[in-house]
Amino acid sequence: MPTKVNRQWCLASRPVGLIEPSNFTWNEVPIPTPGDGELLIRNIYLSLDPASWGWMQKWISYVPALAIGDVMHGITLGVVEQSRHAKFHPGDLVYGMLGWQEFAVTNGKGLMKLPKRTSIPLPAYVSVFGLTGLTAYFGLLDIGKPKVGETLVVSAAAGAVGSIVGQIGKVKGCHVVGTAGTDEKCQWLTEELGFDAAINYKTESLHDSLSTHCPNGIDIYFENVGGALFETVLTLINLRARIVLCGLISQYKANGLGPSLASIIVNRARIEGFIASDYFHRAEEAIIDLQKWITEGHIQYKVDIIEGLENAHTAIGKLFDGSNKGKLMVKVSEEPL
Repeated sequence: MPTKVNRQWCLASRPVGLIEPSNFTWNEVPIPTPGDGELLIRNIYLSLDPASWGWMQKWISYVPALAIGDVMHGITLGVVEQSRHAKFHPGDLVYGMLGWQEFAVTNGKGLMKLPKRTSIPLPAYVSVFGLTGLTAYFGLLDIGKPKVGETLVVSAAAGAVGSIVGQIGKVKGCHVVGTAGTDEKCQWLTEELGFDAAINYKTESLHDSLSTHCPNGIDIYFENVGGALFETVLTLINLRARIVLCGLISQYKANGLGPSLASIIVNRARIEGFIASDYFHRAEEAIIDLQKWITEGHIQYKVDIIEGLENAHTAIGKLFDGSNKGKLMVKVSEEPL
């Protein structure tokens, strides 16, 4: 380790509306030393996720609430530098919630150990084989339960999760319609990813376009956005529709969920939220299928890598203005040789 300093981003204030760079403060502390049963990890890639907004709030959540001054929560891929833990050894590649920092000490709880030598690029384990891919895979297949011939609508379909959801939907024989914020993204969805249709929600009438592209109604809705789109979808859902509630990114600068849920009752639809980490114990199942579909050409993915931890506090804004192109992550340090 060429440096003895651990650089990290800490929570300075809770966001009101969207996340701002001023919500973070830069901190430099000595690199921690692992005790008995612990290991020291050097982070290589840091995943930037919309869930960060919720992690920064003072809520009871599936991760411990952050106090002002705490290291920002974040999922990372890293390499074990030192270990006093029986199950981990120097050189092991690991994936887990290790925070916005260069080094972390942990007792190993919640860590996934990755293959040491593989032809798969490491950023793929942060994207399609990481939380992104697990979210798409288990959210659609376990909760959405797609059937051949059904209509699947995916919001934020050009995003890291949505793009994979739609492609899995095509593998499963669905009619897939995505929404995105630019004509360029819509073209990518239909011409390269194989979506049956894509709607630019900024320039098209949501109700008219969804009615046109979903003539048989909507059986599955994979929700990443919330707001007006969610409300419109609810007017077009079919009997026994399934709504997979993954995220509500439009609501991070608004108050309340918005849509009336009366259609859920009328159509006896099911709406279910989920957290991808609940499926970590089944990660191998997802990775086997995803790798097969990638090899067969059924799934493509993109990564958007920002160089340097020092840029994380501004880079996260790309998630909310739609400027990221693929799974957004920060390269914190160099990959092991």
